[in-house]
Amino acid sequence: MPSSTSPLAWLLDAVATDVRGLLAAEELPATWFERTDADQGLFGPGSSTWLVHRSRAGLIGGLRALLLQTLHPVAMAGVAEHSDYRSDPWGRLRRTGAFIAVTTYGTTEAAERAIAGVRRAHERVTGVTPDGVPYEANDPELLAWVHGTEVDSFLRAFQRYGGRPLSPDQADAYVREMAEVGSRLGVVDAPTSRDELRAYLRSVRPELRAERQAREAVRFLLAPPLPVYLRPAYGVLTAAAVGLLPRFARLELRLPTPPLADPLVVRPAARALLGALGWAMGPPAHGAGRDDGPRPER
Repeated sequence: MPSSTSPLAWLLDAVATDVRGLLAAEELPATWFERTDADQGLFGPGSSTWLVHRSRAGLIGGLRALLLQTLHPVAMAGVAEHSDYRSDPWGRLRRTGAFIAVTTYGTTEAAERAIAGVRRAHERVTGVTPDGVPYEANDPELLAWVHGTEVDSFLRAFQRYGGRPLSPDQADAYVREMAEVGSRLGVVDAPTSRDELRAYLRSVRPELRAERQAREAVRFLLAPPLPVYLRPAYGVLTAAAVGLLPRFARLELRLPTPPLADPLVVRPAARALLGALGWAMGPPAHGAGRDDGPRPER
């Protein structure tokens, strides 16, 4: 450690470097982000999607989505049997970050290529749940569940931790814009407003429950293999994600939170941590092609 660097600053730099290595999106060709006036990608610089996805509140939103998704037994069976989340959890996060970066900030062609790649990968994900229910990842109903939980989670995380919340019209625009990605992935009648999204999530509620595979996945998500000095920061992010879950989900997953702990302890800590990461992590490894707006920071 250089003598001119304080121990706290050195620790922050070390934590930021490791967090970047764990969560930064995969390196992608710069040409994928070379938008033009004729092709601003699926959304463009003025979109709500650009605004939401450039925020590091997405770290919390992504964890919240993963926790919530475990409650769908059929979707969880596909993850348990086909995902490498135990052997390579951070690789999965980096691939997810790359997909979000390309579909948000890339050219239309690059976004379509990324979506086609996910569709091809899903073709290999088929099987039978422990209860004997056959599944396939490209099933529109399963795609709708994953899509709906992700949109809801990223939006809620941004509204609480992203700085200035979106206006009602901007929030509806985010859901509508993300429906474009959902539809291209195979979602049928993807929600196009917050009201439609809430109605969809209510409709699927009777199918949700925490079974053995869900509880195992949640235990892993809350305590993945991490260096000791990174665990407190990760614990803040997971506590913030749990605080954003609906009450029924917290109860089903056995994740109770003490009264007032979320507003008085978790939220201030999470905002401080995201602020520190925003300073320490710096700009993304790949840009959006032109310096005309937000860049992918996930």
